[in-house]
Amino acid sequence: MSKEDYYDVLGVSRSASASEIKAAYRKLAKKFHPDANRDDPKAAEEKFKQISEAYEVLMDSEKRSRYDRYGHEGVSDAFGKQGFTWQNFTRAQDISDIFGDLGGLFGGSSVFDMFLGGRAGPRARTAQRRGADIRVRVQLDLEDIAKGVRKKIKLKRYESCTACGGTGAKPGSTPETCPTCGGTGQMRRVSNSVFGQVVNVTSCSHCSGTGRIVKDACGDCSGEGRTKKEKTISVRIPAGVASGNYIPLQGEGNAGRSGAPAGDLIVIVEEKGHPVFARSGDHILCQVPVSYSILALGGKVQVPTLNGKANLAVPAGTQSGKVFRLRGKGLPRLSGYGKGDELVELFVWTPTGLSQKEKQLLKELDEARQGDLPPAGKYTLES
Repeated sequence: MSKEDYYDVLGVSRSASASEIKAAYRKLAKKFHPDANRDDPKAAEEKFKQISEAYEVLMDSEKRSRYDRYGHEGVSDAFGKQGFTWQNFTRAQDISDIFGDLGGLFGGSSVFDMFLGGRAGPRARTAQRRGADIRVRVQLDLEDIAKGVRKKIKLKRYESCTACGGTGAKPGSTPETCPTCGGTGQMRRVSNSVFGQVVNVTSCSHCSGTGRIVKDACGDCSGEGRTKKEKTISVRIPAGVASGNYIPLQGEGNAGRSGAPAGDLIVIVEEKGHPVFARSGDHILCQVPVSYSILALGGKVQVPTLNGKANLAVPAGTQSGKVFRLRGKGLPRLSGYGKGDELVELFVWTPTGLSQKEKQLLKELDEARQGDLPPAGKYTLES
């Protein structure tokens, strides 16, 4: 069964702004919160998850761009084989703004409880402590894009400390439970408003959200549980990518503090300019100068392609500016099906430094064909 369009899920247009998307999500989240649908909380939770998946994609400019271009297939790798889960929900910073006045309205539960797997549970701590993502840009030329390429990326990142195994504690000692938050890594403050109870959840400042206090710190990592190291990572970039496309490598970002999971490495594609070809989607374009005699008499012209040279048959009487299409000589489509074309524009090359004999011959030709010139006409400048 095909998935419903994300814009339709939230009930917004494809040109909707971020504020419009946020407003639509807030309205639907209130409607489908499981605590507000006690007759069928399971169905409500599924709907809540569906609108949250749409919100996650449409509020992220990169994910939204890929979705607009390729549909659901364009963002499938962002969630992994299992599809969207609450661990993929990165809009936690919006929660207070969207749900701040809803906190206990539906029986006192916090939206964090549903997102992160229970009131102040271990999944909440993991989500808060996850390591930061790393973004790197890779420049490719058209030849690399045409065939796909494997690139080695050298970077510095935080990795789990080998001396303490990521705990941050000196070998032989163990971290203690934070007395301030009781090991949850969170501080919860409940207040009353006209809407009911409002639950504010913040990271514990005493343990920095880890839930643990290291009294005897590891000497290698100074109690962080991670150290900075240089790493070389190989990434395969498929054929047909374009500037702005990105490849997420899960778990290849910075390690989190105190043994928390690592973030992702986001490899962003940048396309280099090419000395011969311009690009238009999956097509490539070039201009080839030819002599007047070739255009008038016809013949064969060698034109450049991404894979060497190709012979182009030019009919007699071809006008300067004529565009020929070489099918399948463009770039592979990112979907893996087919290729674009190469568009070749021929234009007459005007020779310089003519000899007296050449000048005389051209003058005679001009006099012989003067009456065949087409009439003058207007033209418009392209904006």
